[in-house]
Amino acid sequence: MSKILLVDDEPDILEFLKYNLEANGLEVIVGNNGLEALDKLSENPDLIILDIMMPHLDGYEVYKKIREKEDFKDVPIIFLTAKSEETDEIKGLELGASDYIQKPISPKKLIARVNSNLRKTRINRYGSGELMQLKIGPLLIDKEKYLVNIDGAETFFPRKEFILLYSLAGNPGKVFSRDVLLKEVWGEGVFVVDRTVDVHIRKIRERLGKHFYLIETIKGVGYKFKSVE
Repeated sequence: MSKILLVDDEPDILEFLKYNLEANGLEVIVGNNGLEALDKLSENPDLIILDIMMPHLDGYEVYKKIREKEDFKDVPIIFLTAKSEETDEIKGLELGASDYIQKPISPKKLIARVNSNLRKTRINRYGSGELMQLKIGPLLIDKEKYLVNIDGAETFFPRKEFILLYSLAGNPGKVFSRDVLLKEVWGEGVFVVDRTVDVHIRKIRERLGKHFYLIETIKGVGYKFKSVE
């Protein structure tokens, strides 16, 4: 379970975001100001959500102090702020922040940004071949065990359907041609017609049930996994 450090000086926002993060399977540590943010680093969060306008130390100052620590140079930090000026966003991104989100924000969008940054971190740290678990939207895909949980319920996927789903879900928004998917699943030098991919995609959608829409058809090209916002 990934651990999130959430820092904001507004109690209502803190409670609201904490609830939604935990409802999506994330462990949440909270802080009310910049000094608490630095103190809570001892709990080794995997990702930090940092408000900018806070007492004692603002978010920019906290960010700089966090990055001075060797163990936290690569931990993704998302700025969360009510500021809407473009210069504020530019300043945050120029510092090296992983993301910048303006309030008010929908919980679904926040979860999507958090999961996206956690995936990037795992891939950078271990290499794409070591990303054994993939959490995206209602799906939890375990590559090591070849298991898929949909809304918390385990669902069986045959091996080739599993690999297709994993390839698409691991790259949300990326369009895969049928040729690329054929090579990804069946390998080079194996004669399989394009229609085979379409049949497997249809079966995957059936297993996804009400979430079938997550796999989008790109007419004349192939397929992509819908970015979950």
